[in-house]
Parts: sequence; structure tokens; C-alpha cells
Amino acid sequence: MTTHDKWIALKTIAIKEILRFSRIWVQTILPPVMTTALYFIIFGNLIGPRIGEMEGFGYMEFIIPGLIMMAVITNSYSNVVSSFYGSKFQRHIEEMLISPIPNYIILIGFLTGGVARGLMVGIAVTVVSLLFNPLNVHSIPVMFSMIILTAILFSLAGLINGVYANSFDDISIVPTFVLTPLTYLGGIFYSISMLPDFWQSASLLNPILYMVNAFRYGFLGISDISLLISYGISIGFIVVLYVFCLYLLRKGHGIRT
Repeated sequence: MTTHDKWIALKTIAIKEILRFSRIWVQTILPPVMTTALYFIIFGNLIGPRIGEMEGFGYMEFIIPGLIMMAVITNSYSNVVSSFYGSKFQRHIEEMLISPIPNYIILIGFLTGGVARGLMVGIAVTVVSLLFNPLNVHSIPVMFSMIILTAILFSLAGLINGVYANSFDDISIVPTFVLTPLTYLGGIFYSISMLPDFWQSASLLNPILYMVNAFRYGFLGISDISLLISYGISIGFIVVLYVFCLYLLRKGHGIRT
């Protein structure tokens, strides 16, 4: 394929992925925004005043970056896993794999849809947060780069889940039993400095902790984790998952029979 042909293929897959979730925005964009609004009301307005300040900031202000990141993580992941498994279920992923389209073009096309949905939900949640607290931004480059890296990482993870899933039930196992616990324990609602030494050390094994803290730094200028370490871990995971995804597509694992 020529470079122009590859661009056409990538654009086609990406547009298909974006239209897939944007056409049913009532199911894909609105529910996470409503859910996050409830978090703002319950944890921010009702419980927050009882908790007081967290790391020198009001509790509502402290949890906003984490809640935005949680929405991005969940929706980037769920968009790709559902889309890729749907392609397997409808038997048209095989057509792309046997076509001249390089596997990396297919992969980037699916990632584009996941990143786009994650960012759209993140923006919507950010707008809703303005109803509860003024927006403070400490570093736009850190905030923007970390949210992009996070959306890419969990889009890749969603594709891996979609490859291994054998039924629609399988695409909900990892989000329910792995992603959700890691997200809630990733420092969204608290600073790990509040934890006993053992649990602080255990928390450092959670990759989401690094992303949430780096994103919080972009908003508030505070972080429990070094930015350099946060970026290193995020980029490292992306590289590993990207290579693994290409390997799965090349082998046709769970796709070719």
C-alpha cells in the first residue's frame, strides 16, 4: 500500500470508530457524565465539608482531577473492547486482517476511537465540574499530555481484552474485577500520604496512581509521585501494550480459526 492508501484506510477506520459512539451519545457520553456529577454532589458537596482540606485544597477541588481521569480511563477502555469484540462477533475483523492494510493501521484506527471517546467524556465531565468548583490549571502541557497518554494506554488494554473475549460477558470481567478496583484505589479520593506505610508501598504497584497524580499536578500543582516516574511508567506501559497488541493481531489470536 502507498502512504496515501494507508492514510485513507486509517481515516476510514477512525471515522467509523468515532461515529460508532457519537451517534449513540445518550448511551456513551451522557451516562458517565451523570455518574460523575453524582460523585461531585455526594463526595464533594455532602461529604467534602466534613473531610475538610486535602493537601491544602478543598476536598471538591482535590477530587475533580481524579474523577475526570476515572471517566477517561473507563470510557477509553470500554469503547475499544466493545468495538473490537463487536468486530469479532460480526465477523468483519477478518476482512481487515486479510486485506493489505498493515496491522498497525488497524490498531491505530481502533485507538483513535477510544482516545476520542475518552477525551469527549473528559471534556464533558470537566464542564460539569465547573458547576461545583472553579477550574484551576497549574500546567496545561502536563494535564493535556497525561490525559492523552492515559487514554492511549487504556485503549490498548481494551483491545487486548477484546482479543481474548469469547462472549459479551467476557468484556465486562476485567473492568469489573480489575479496572474498577485499581481506579478506586488509585488516589482519586485521597492522598496516599494518609495511608500507613505498608499500604503506601502497596499503592505504588497500581499504575493508575501515577496517572491520576500527574494529572492532578496539571490542575493543582501537587502530586504524591514524581512527574518523571509517572511519565516513565505511563510511556513504558504504552510501549509494551502496543507491541503486544501488534503481536496479537499478527498472530490472529482469538480471531483466526
